[in-house]
Amino acid sequence: MDYQDIEDAAAYIASATGQPSHDIAVVLGSGLSDYASSLEDAVTIRYSDIPHFPLPSVHGHPGHLVSATVGDNRVLIFSGRVHLYEGRPLWDTVFGVRTAIMAGCHTYLVTNAAGGCGQGMRPGDLTLISDHLNLTGQNPLMGANDERLGTRFTDMSNAYDPGLRILARDVADSVGVAIKEGVYAWFTGPSYETPAEVRMAKTLGADLVGMSTVPEVIAARHMGAKVLGISLVTNLAAGIGDHPLSHEEVAEEGRAAADRFGRLINALLPSL
Repeated sequence: MDYQDIEDAAAYIASATGQPSHDIAVVLGSGLSDYASSLEDAVTIRYSDIPHFPLPSVHGHPGHLVSATVGDNRVLIFSGRVHLYEGRPLWDTVFGVRTAIMAGCHTYLVTNAAGGCGQGMRPGDLTLISDHLNLTGQNPLMGANDERLGTRFTDMSNAYDPGLRILARDVADSVGVAIKEGVYAWFTGPSYETPAEVRMAKTLGADLVGMSTVPEVIAARHMGAKVLGISLVTNLAAGIGDHPLSHEEVAEEGRAAADRFGRLINALLPSL
């Protein structure tokens, strides 16, 4: 994969949607992919039709891209993502966000399903990501740097834009959706974290644990886009809850939160 691959994918999206540029990119995490189907006047593209685009293999990540107008913003919504644990290179995990930014998106709204380990976190909580911990030892910027994408050394001091988090809290209040805030810790997966690993993450300051998001955020910041992150707490992390973890539980909690999530995103997207 190289710069030309990203340009090819972005050009295909512009041609297929009839939109020369988009404003906001949204990636829908596990259990949240049904949101895109609720949008009117939408154009849907299969990932498999986009040149060079990596295809997700995980249940709940259907693999299609939706282009729609929300308010005055033209939005690209990714239903499904590629994870590092699928055996793909890090370049594949960030290809979608790089393509979206190449297609004109100045803001990246990243969502995910996460395990809750912070004080007061409960299944069903929608949680703004204030910062992250990269506990994998992996970084999508490792290797040769292409200056056309971004600088060699990317500042991450405000990876999750403070102004966008304030806006999101205000919007959530206006539509009656409760929202919390916390730090997200990235583990590779696909095995769930052990109780000891969760205790470690919690000691380091994590409120949420999961298997995605962080490489995408690094790549988005590398290319200069603003980032807003929202986690849906779908389960209590290992050692916090009292029952075994499962992907089915993640999907079920996502469906249960669909109405609140939809109300929040519908109100938020026109304001970004």
